[in-house]
This record gives sequence, C-alpha cells and structure tokens, in this order.
Amino acid sequence: MHWRIKGTVQKVLGYVPGGDALHFHLQRRFGGLQRFERELAMKIDDWAIMARHLRNAGVGFAGMRGFEIGTGWYPTFPFACYLAGAARIDTCDLNPHLRADLTRDCVEALERFLPTIIDAGGADADGAWQRYYRLRELILAGAGLETASDGAIRYRAPADATRTTLADGEIGVVFSNSVLEHVPADVVEAMYREARRILAPGGVMFHSVNCGDHYAYVDRNIHQLHYLRYSDRQWRRWNNAFLYQNRLRAHYFVDAAARQGFRIELNTAAARPERLQQLAETPVHPQFAGIPPEKLCITSVDFIARKPLPAAG
Repeated sequence: MHWRIKGTVQKVLGYVPGGDALHFHLQRRFGGLQRFERELAMKIDDWAIMARHLRNAGVGFAGMRGFEIGTGWYPTFPFACYLAGAARIDTCDLNPHLRADLTRDCVEALERFLPTIIDAGGADADGAWQRYYRLRELILAGAGLETASDGAIRYRAPADATRTTLADGEIGVVFSNSVLEHVPADVVEAMYREARRILAPGGVMFHSVNCGDHYAYVDRNIHQLHYLRYSDRQWRRWNNAFLYQNRLRAHYFVDAAARQGFRIELNTAAARPERLQQLAETPVHPQFAGIPPEKLCITSVDFIARKPLPAAG
C-alpha cells in the first residue's frame, strides 16, 4: 500500500463518527492484527529484551511494582511481568483501546511463550505456570484483568500518564514499548516528570522507542528515514490520530530524561551504516540540518534512566 493512501484513510477515520471501530476492523482484516500470533511473538521478543536489560541493571521481577505507559489492544507486557513474578503492574492508555477478545487470544497463546518469559525474567518456573493456569482460567471465564491477576494488574483508561493518581515513590519501574514516538515532545517531558515523582529513589525508567517512519512498514518503496524530507507543516498533512509520529530523534528521548535529573545507565542508540547511506541519499528538510548525520539516522533506541538516591548526609 502506498503510504499516502494509508495516511489519508487514517486521517479521515480520525474525524468521522465510529472511526475508532472502523480503524480496528481494518487493522484486524488488513493490518498487523491480521496475523495475531506473529505480532504477539514480536511483542514477547520486545518484552524479553526489556527483561534482560532490566535484570542486567539489577532490577528483578519478583515483587516488582511497575507502571506501563500505553497498554494497547491487549496487555502483553503486563501479562508477562505478572507471570515473571511482578507484585503489581499499573497500565494505562489515554484512550480505552483494550479488547476483551484479543486479551483472551493473548492469554491462550501465551502458553507457548511461557518458557521464554521464565528464562528472560529469571522467574520461578513452578510459580509462573501456576499463575498462568489461574490467569487463563479466569480470563476465559470472563474475569477482568484485576480479578484474574489477584489484583496485580490494574488497567486504567482513559488515563493520563502525565498526571497519574499514583503516590509519590510507589513504583519501581516505569516502562513503555513503541509509545514515546507517538506523543508530542511536551508530553514526553511531562511523562518523565511524572515518572520521577512516582518512582522510588533508585527506581528506573525503561523505554524502547521506534523512531523511524512507520509508513515504511506498509510501503516498501520508502525507508525509515523517508519522513525527514518534510517540514513540520508539510508533515501535518499525513500525521493523524491513529499514527501520530513526532519525528523526534533517538538522542532527544535520552537527553530529555537526563535533563529531568535521571542518570542514564543504558543507551543502545547507534548509527548503522545502511541508515547513514539512506540518509545521504535523502533530501533532508533544512529544519533537521542542525542534527549531525550520525544522530539523525538512528531509528531506534532502548534506554534505562535511573532516579538518583537521595544525597547522603
């Protein structure tokens, strides 16, 4: 599909009554949800990457109190955290996207991914399987997330991740996966400020940001740096409620966390030769001229930012 067609369709759906439902059915019929288990497998891979990064940073899942920004249509990350031993995961969306049918599909399919969750999360295998069987039984019987997880998973939508109802310092880990590239810069900064408030001293943020042109996933004639050829004014024509892309570069997300007082402990951003070559062949709009090519070309980053402990004495 040509990227402009997708952008136009999504733009129109953002304005018409019932556009949310129509968008979901298009995704289910023609988009990523068409191959649900493939998409779920990719999400589990992403969770496993996060889990290993967190464990390398000394953050375990047993007893974890986490906060996820951006639940989506089904709660893969909260389920995986819970099965790995988390005590509580609060998860929220600005809009209520969570689907009961996809949540049931997710929990059924997770059985074959549970060994990966146990390994990546360093979980007790017997405890994980016991949690899984109870979770599956209750979800398939129609229970909500909080009931099915014995109060461990709490879903809130509509909810604002920049102004939560969580208490100061009650969370150990704030995390998101492919979310921050879809919100404006001032909202990213506000999310970081709120994360710093709700995190306990020594707590961490983990964010995985996919900051390449998402239209490249549906149009093979363009690449993930394609959208850098447009000004903000031009890009507004294609930005829409269902696929808003802020076009912020990877270093912005990390640097903004440092400005909020977080200590950066992991930063996977790296310039790849093929991206540098694509950038050299792209007529980049002058508004990006101040960003060095080795930063401008980066299209993904995982990072961990830790809230400092109070100063001694």
